Amino acid sequence: MRPTPIDQETCSKSTSRTSVPKSQQFSRPVNVVTDPSGDDIYQRYEFGKELGRGEFGITYQCVDKVSGENVACKTIAKSKLRTEIDVEDVRREVVIMRHLPKHPNIVSYKEVYEDKEAVYLVMELCEGGELFDRIVARGHYTERAAARVTKTILEVVQVCHKHGVIHRDLKPENFLYANVCENAQLKAIDFGLSIFFEPGQRFGEIVGSPYYMAPEVLRRNYGPEVDVWSAGVILYILLCGVPPFWAETEEGIAHAIVKGTIDFNRDPWPRVSEEAKDLVKGMLDANPYSRFTVEEVLEHHWIQNAEKVSNVSLGEGVRAKIKQFTLMNKFKKKVLRVVADNLPQDQVHGIKQMFYMMDTDKNGNLSFEELKDGLHMMGQTVAEPEVQLLMDAADVDGNGMLNCEEFVTMAVHLQRLSNDDHLRHAFLQFDKNKSGFIEFEDLKLSLFDDPLAPQNDQVINDIIFDADLDKDGRISYQDFKVMMSTGTDWKMGSRQYSKAMLNALSTRLFKDKSIQLKN
Repeated sequence: MRPTPIDQETCSKSTSRTSVPKSQQFSRPVNVVTDPSGDDIYQRYEFGKELGRGEFGITYQCVDKVSGENVACKTIAKSKLRTEIDVEDVRREVVIMRHLPKHPNIVSYKEVYEDKEAVYLVMELCEGGELFDRIVARGHYTERAAARVTKTILEVVQVCHKHGVIHRDLKPENFLYANVCENAQLKAIDFGLSIFFEPGQRFGEIVGSPYYMAPEVLRRNYGPEVDVWSAGVILYILLCGVPPFWAETEEGIAHAIVKGTIDFNRDPWPRVSEEAKDLVKGMLDANPYSRFTVEEVLEHHWIQNAEKVSNVSLGEGVRAKIKQFTLMNKFKKKVLRVVADNLPQDQVHGIKQMFYMMDTDKNGNLSFEELKDGLHMMGQTVAEPEVQLLMDAADVDGNGMLNCEEFVTMAVHLQRLSNDDHLRHAFLQFDKNKSGFIEFEDLKLSLFDDPLAPQNDQVINDIIFDADLDKDGRISYQDFKVMMSTGTDWKMGSRQYSKAMLNALSTRLFKDKSIQLKN
């Protein structure tokens, strides 16, 4: 059953208070996209199995009833589009996919449908699996393979930039292989955070995934160079199996990114060629103006000679590390989906009543002071700087106050993300035998389509070892909570939360005079 959308009329109704001007209200539009193919996608396509989930929608495998072709359909529920920013993100994703040319390494856009319930983005189906999954499935992994992948990613970036688009969210999960054949094309699949740009234009919105985020994004002053940085992070992982900038928290990751120290000492870097290291250094230059350009990367000797680069194995350790990194991220994503699917919509009415109680001057908006006092009433202990940043993140119309719907959107996210019950519910979904612990077989069943494959055992043991704090060979709920806040906090699955928290992190980071970007 679809979640009940936030009721704008209920938000604006009140007998004893001034109504909110329409310009200050977010009213979900009747139509999100322009020129859809129609409003009845089910007449043309037959829906099949679910392929994946994101914050706003679900992707299904579908069959075109006319041609018999298998396609992918990203279904974006309008009830999940809670702010004008969410609507604009979806609208822009469709425009960008229509705008980009046909390219062998970019998933093909086919058409878009829209009805009262959802937007349906129909695309080419990619059945070959994720980039890192294919790497770990191969028994022999080399520099040559890393060079080929890097060349493909940079060719995608080059096409995007030539057509005035910054991707802004390059990461391994956003690349799929077209099919299971050995020589299948690698394709970029997700343009949900991409944006149009003009030469010289700079952006300040913090978007992307912390591991792959360029330092100038954290500084909130960036351009297309960020895509080269993200591709450089992917290359580093391809060569050694772990991210170049890692810490226990988002703030720690951000400090590592800004500090910009790259480790070339750990295994297997002594066996990696100097040319590969030179390319990594050029792509991960903290100064965007001296960082390698897309053209310089593609003209680099290591990329130009991709087919002649060393074909000697980088070692089983690199594959094992990539496998563990990938599976841990998948484990966290599965947890996030369980949490997201249990959004407490039934609490929305009570939150609206809270808004009216907090709106002490009865003008239909919350000031900073009213919000601060109200969050305290809700049991949210939020420091003043974070209150301001939450307000900035939720204040869609930018008038310095929160109207009812802006407040409800923020409060629902806060309640979902601060409530231990939702994380505990997710834990229980993985505790298959209800023992109170996530054990070896539980995790194996959750993460693998083929749980009987013997080669999976070691990586499951490695994940348990990493998460298991008291080393009793299983993951307790306390272990689970710590795991979900390590590296990338589980709450970052919410775009609303991540925007507010990354802004807060950025502000703290650059108020600290000891932390400066390398020039």
